[in-house]
Amino acid sequence: MSRPPRPATHPARPPHPARTVVRTVLLLALCAALLAAGLAGVVIWQNSYDLDERHVTVPAAGRELPGVLALPVGKGPGPFPLVVFVHGDGEVDATHDGFYRPFWEAFARAGYASLSLDKPADWLGQTMDDRARETTDALTWAAHNRPEVDPARIGLWGASQAGWVLPKVVARAPAPGVRFVIAVGTAVNWDRQGEYNLRAELRAEGADAGRTAAALRTRESTLALLRRGATYEEYRASPDADRELTAQRWSFISRNHTADATGDLRAMPSVPVLLISGADDLNVDGAETESVYRSLLAPGTLTVRRYPGTTHSLVRTGIERSSWRLPLTALFAPRALFPPGLLDDQRRFLEGLPGADVTKP
Repeated sequence: MSRPPRPATHPARPPHPARTVVRTVLLLALCAALLAAGLAGVVIWQNSYDLDERHVTVPAAGRELPGVLALPVGKGPGPFPLVVFVHGDGEVDATHDGFYRPFWEAFARAGYASLSLDKPADWLGQTMDDRARETTDALTWAAHNRPEVDPARIGLWGASQAGWVLPKVVARAPAPGVRFVIAVGTAVNWDRQGEYNLRAELRAEGADAGRTAAALRTRESTLALLRRGATYEEYRASPDADRELTAQRWSFISRNHTADATGDLRAMPSVPVLLISGADDLNVDGAETESVYRSLLAPGTLTVRRYPGTTHSLVRTGIERSSWRLPLTALFAPRALFPPGLLDDQRRFLEGLPGADVTKP
């Protein structure tokens, strides 16, 4: 009969509490480091694009503006057709803080280069004619100074406020001219756009009839000041003045509030136009813009794409209006900011243009 095991002379001691804490902390730190490295890898991967970006300086409208020329990768040395970007309102750098890169990549896959410039520091001193001259100068520079660019296949991409710039440039561009246009969330008439924006935002806020009527009266009193050329001091003295509106912004509005694209649209030569809008756009009435474009542009030249659940900035509505989803999506999945089909539709538009050569190695 076997004996029961004898008790150990020195029974096992429990681990020292301090050592347990240290090991736990080290394990957690290792896990956190691995997680951080993984997340950093995802960010780098998602924000890497198949582009050859070259920093350039472009003489435009009497200034030297820095910019980016983004070339396709793996399609030979060129020359490539070119898309010149025209910004919307506000202070914007050449990449729009990286927002443009998914577009550039989609265009590069169609065999197109992209050119975008920083807005000048004094952009609030510009008129729409100034912006058109700046864009025309950029077109001319690219056509005559960059061997990577095919001067016979240059077109424009413009958003929002660019709607008053694109038709001017197309109508006035020197030979060989602008060969295509992608217009994104563009309006036709400055005053009508302003009223639409006001009404749309009031509806989105659930404003009642009284508040809406008061807001429209305030708008009319401001328009009356603009129409008679009132100074900023006169505007500030008015009872309905927006205290956050700066003198520079008032001057900018005063220069441009009569903008209307109708005449320039009518004067445009016959070129393919892709008109893009978001169904949830609170800034611009996409239906009105489409109606005007259809009535003024040459038959068969207009292609329209309207995306449900999409805002003025072409970002999916649920993402843009979320304080946490927007920055996280922009960081970890920037291409997912846009509605399905948006990037591919623009790529296919470019691939289908006359003279497009997407088979070049």
